[in-house]
Amino acid sequence: MLSSIRLFLAVFAYLAFVGAQTVYSQVKPNAGLTIDQIMQGTAFTGTSPSNISWSENGRQIYFQWNPENNRRDSLYTVNADGKNIRKVSASASRLLPTTNGAYNRNYTQKVYEKNGDIFLLDVKSGKIQQLTHTVEREYLPDFTFDQKKIAFLQKDNLFYLHLGSGQLVQLTDFRKGAKPVDPEAPKNEQEKWLRKQQTVLLDIVKLREADKALAKAQVRQMGKNRPVEVYLGDKSVDNMVLSPDERYITYRAATSVTANTQIAQVPNFVTSSGFTQNIPTRSKVGNPQPVYEMAVYDRQQDTIFQVSFKELAGINEVPAYQKDYPAKQAKAANPRAVITYGPVWSDNGKNALLVVRSQDNKDRWLLHFDPATRTSKLLYRQHDDAWINGPGIGYGAGEIGWLPDNEHIWFQSEEAGYSHLYTVNINTGAKKALTQGNYEVSNLQMSKNKKHWYFNANKNHPGDVQFYRLPLGGGEAVALTSLPGHHEVTLSPDEKNLAIRYSSSNKPWELYIQDNRPGAKPRQVTNSLTAAFKAYNWREPEVISFKATDGVNIFARLYRPSQTAGRGPAVVFVHGAGYLQNAHKWWSQYFREYMFHNFLADQGYTVLDIDYRGSSGYGRDIRTGIYRHMGGKDLSDHVDGAKLLVDKYGVDPKRIGIYGGSYGGFITLMAMFTQPDVFAAGAALRSVTDWAHYNHGYTSNILNEPFTDSLAYVRSSPIYFADGLKGALLMCHGMVDTNVHFQDIVRLSQRLIELKKENWELAVYPVEDHAFTEPSSWADEYKRIFKLFETNLKPQP
Repeated sequence: MLSSIRLFLAVFAYLAFVGAQTVYSQVKPNAGLTIDQIMQGTAFTGTSPSNISWSENGRQIYFQWNPENNRRDSLYTVNADGKNIRKVSASASRLLPTTNGAYNRNYTQKVYEKNGDIFLLDVKSGKIQQLTHTVEREYLPDFTFDQKKIAFLQKDNLFYLHLGSGQLVQLTDFRKGAKPVDPEAPKNEQEKWLRKQQTVLLDIVKLREADKALAKAQVRQMGKNRPVEVYLGDKSVDNMVLSPDERYITYRAATSVTANTQIAQVPNFVTSSGFTQNIPTRSKVGNPQPVYEMAVYDRQQDTIFQVSFKELAGINEVPAYQKDYPAKQAKAANPRAVITYGPVWSDNGKNALLVVRSQDNKDRWLLHFDPATRTSKLLYRQHDDAWINGPGIGYGAGEIGWLPDNEHIWFQSEEAGYSHLYTVNINTGAKKALTQGNYEVSNLQMSKNKKHWYFNANKNHPGDVQFYRLPLGGGEAVALTSLPGHHEVTLSPDEKNLAIRYSSSNKPWELYIQDNRPGAKPRQVTNSLTAAFKAYNWREPEVISFKATDGVNIFARLYRPSQTAGRGPAVVFVHGAGYLQNAHKWWSQYFREYMFHNFLADQGYTVLDIDYRGSSGYGRDIRTGIYRHMGGKDLSDHVDGAKLLVDKYGVDPKRIGIYGGSYGGFITLMAMFTQPDVFAAGAALRSVTDWAHYNHGYTSNILNEPFTDSLAYVRSSPIYFADGLKGALLMCHGMVDTNVHFQDIVRLSQRLIELKKENWELAVYPVEDHAFTEPSSWADEYKRIFKLFETNLKPQP
């Protein structure tokens, strides 16, 4: 330990380096914890195991790990009893089957893709057979219903390979571009008349034309058993599904919109060539989106049929937000655009489940689908005036499937306010909730014997995720884990053991092994932490809750200094978005920020990290609380949090700062521009400054589109409120950010210049994308943040 004099000198020298002027004499910082250390990332903390999987025979567990602090993680393995951890050699790794793939019905064989070829694994013996070896990539392999063939895709066409004979059969023939035109075909009526005249007047012409027709007929006869040629034009195809009887192939076609869409270019200035290179990224919200169609190819009739969804319940409904635009509101003459997923066939091969979602993401339909007639029966409709999402639901098909009786489907829905598990009878329409309560179900899977469900849920506390087992028909869910925090569980092939990636709030993820029974004790396998990380006594942040102005319960992490003198300073951290939770009891994905908050607490700051409106883990109403107004309730939650700091935790109301990255940077800007009397200083990192310039997939769900809901964009974009800036503002942005483009911060900078604002600065990072990678960039950024707070939130001499 340093002597007290040496400790004082070390702290003083460090604070002078980052530009701070004073130190609270009442606070004794932890010696050895510096921003440079923190921002080394996993080189300082140690690298946790990831990508956990079992060997097919259940005797070993594989995982990515880096205990030696190399440039990259390596593959490691450990015995099923947790003993004998060892690195897998590169040569041995190349021979292992992939973790993904498809099993036959009795789990004795597995088919998978590796390096663009298809392999077949015999699970019991471990023998691997390579089925394809081609230049082209074969992908998405699966067993056909009769289990005798392997179906796969190659160049967007469907094939299958007979396991017995080895015969390869092409099932579809999709071709790019337009159908070739016969160069001899007449181009107009005049040419048609001349051709007919020639055959009437000249016998030799008539004879040769007959020979040509016969040759064409013979070619057609020879290709009779081949799939019909489908010329796609500018469309693309995907989602190809072969029916159990192999008669029907359903697929989805999408029109290309690139010709009508401008793609933003991000300049990369620091390159190996010495020349600036443009990186093509994405379009902006509201640009034309692909139009999707579903079709059925009847192999027996050699005919393709389009599937219509014009009769879907609610397909013509006008979105609720359009009531704010009475002058624009028009009657829905055309059905809303949709996208299809599936179908998913029942185990007996007789029933098909199809998922259809509106492209505005306000409706999701589950349908009982008949490919023979291209008709469907509605089983369940989920509607949300905001947008549909949540655990097990997402933006695609969601978690869906069939129960063993082949008469019930299962799925997840936020119908009751939280994402839960439901079943519906396809014959009677009877619906049943298998889970219910003020918690969310996630990572749902059915046991191999089809007698139980396994899933994660935060039943005990929104920030505490345990692993549960539930009888297939519903009943009492039994917790199989109990340690506070989060459990990412991978079941062994025989489902007798659990490989658990577990963490708590102040300890990073480690690998554990546990028997699959309630009350079983988990056994820790890995020890990943560095000596430097373990040398510091990391705080376990308090997970608190408080009432927002509108009465909603808001959760947050609180870090408090050990000593304060009078009313001290505080910092509010704003996590990123994309549906995320951070006020929880496990190791944060914002682990650098977690360590920085410990550092700030050592310097006398109280730190509050809020799960604001829009965060995950709290159900539908919190999730959609930002609909049509980002910077509304999500910002007021932070204002209420600042008030809590003053009223309950002894914080000086004039000395509160705020910072965050991405969505957190956006909220920081809104706070500094619209709540200048609440926050004295703010650091906005990689911030969205104008939502009309962000991407379509994320933004259109929350704010609709700029040209259809301009009110939402104006009240949600910081650039419109920049005139309200009073406090000190630091903005940091990577120049090669392909997510939130550097252009965003440049436009806001010009706006601040035109408004004659002087109390702001911009730090740029020439080689960084949205997520920084270089420790030097991280350290520079957070030293600037600390200097901002030291200068503006602490008394100056």
